[in-house]
Amino acid sequence: MPHATNPLAPDLTGELTPEAARIVAANLSAHALAPGATPDAAAVRRDATERDDDTMLRPAYVRDAEKIVHMGAYNRLAGKTQVFSFRANDDLCRRGLHVQLVARVARDIGRALGLNLDLIEAIALGHDLGHTPFGHAGERYLNGVFHARTGRWFFHNVQSVRVMDVIGGRNVSLQTLDGALCHNGEFEQQVLYTSDLADFGEFDRMVGECCEQGDARIRHLRPMTSEGCVVRVSDIIAYVGKDRQDAIRAGLLSEGDFADGLGGAYNAWALGAFVADVVNASAGTGRISLSEEGFCELRRAKRENYEKIYNAAEVNGDFSEDVRELFEALYEHELEALLASDESSAIFAHHVRPLERHLAPYGRGYDWQSDPHMTVVDFLSSMTDDYFMATCERVFPQAAGIFPRRSYFADVRP
Repeated sequence: MPHATNPLAPDLTGELTPEAARIVAANLSAHALAPGATPDAAAVRRDATERDDDTMLRPAYVRDAEKIVHMGAYNRLAGKTQVFSFRANDDLCRRGLHVQLVARVARDIGRALGLNLDLIEAIALGHDLGHTPFGHAGERYLNGVFHARTGRWFFHNVQSVRVMDVIGGRNVSLQTLDGALCHNGEFEQQVLYTSDLADFGEFDRMVGECCEQGDARIRHLRPMTSEGCVVRVSDIIAYVGKDRQDAIRAGLLSEGDFADGLGGAYNAWALGAFVADVVNASAGTGRISLSEEGFCELRRAKRENYEKIYNAAEVNGDFSEDVRELFEALYEHELEALLASDESSAIFAHHVRPLERHLAPYGRGYDWQSDPHMTVVDFLSSMTDDYFMATCERVFPQAAGIFPRRSYFADVRP
């Protein structure tokens, strides 16, 4: 089947230029990391324990990836919204699939450029661990209630770091944590420059500044590694076409509703065209970038997604003011239970005590007392869509009529 052509970006063919092809062939034949890649020996951890020493079977970033996929937070990504909530359609992308798609795109780019594929995989699999239920709507609601009470800001990328570094206590490398923090795919860039971050002291200050300053700090984040830069651009590449497929599958839009005319086929076009464009623009340059045409098309497609999908009344209509108020009410409910040390409550039975049991073998504890608001945020952001709804319906009887209910068999006979 011939590769689709995008009339709005005719020069993005999905093919490598002769010069890029030569560099990629050299990278592949060398069987070694290219200059600018991150070697396993560069991995920095908070605790230099023998348990996390590199081995031939489990190098540094393989360990990180394995630590991540065995976390409960990773397992729960399968129950969290990517774009569409309250839909009785198991073919729509959930966040657990999204992180795998990002890993796949990023590995394709990283392989061609001779980068460390294990570090790429670890960053990609961990980058959304801190995401809330109900996608970006849930993130906005939780940020609103948290900021109103503390003056601090909630961002899912910052929470992803906290999940791996504090809540999970898994001694994940600085390079993986930094890649997750700096992945924020909401801010597209044509050229992605690396930072000179070198230690946890500076990293911890940066995390704190994100919480205190919000967007003003988030917008200036730069990954410390080329691998982190690749994951950042791959995040957008992975969702910009997939979300269009899901919008069509969900009945929100039809195949002819997009300006490029490709409909759901845009996803296949994007995966080939943007991956090749990043490789063409980056090979031999020492940095990760897109061509001018590639950057303009990625930005255009993302803007069209916002206009027709993310901001569409049919999607946002699922999130009434009542849902926002449930986030606020549940926040207050859990905070009250925490401050009362109510051991019969879910925040203790399903969050605090299980984390204490999990962390004990690593010689760590979960400090839930010194910052109760942060503990509530940890709990709410960890919830799946279904858990959040079940909790609200148990605590607030009126919630049963608030969440939309859609049947698998609305238009067909079972």
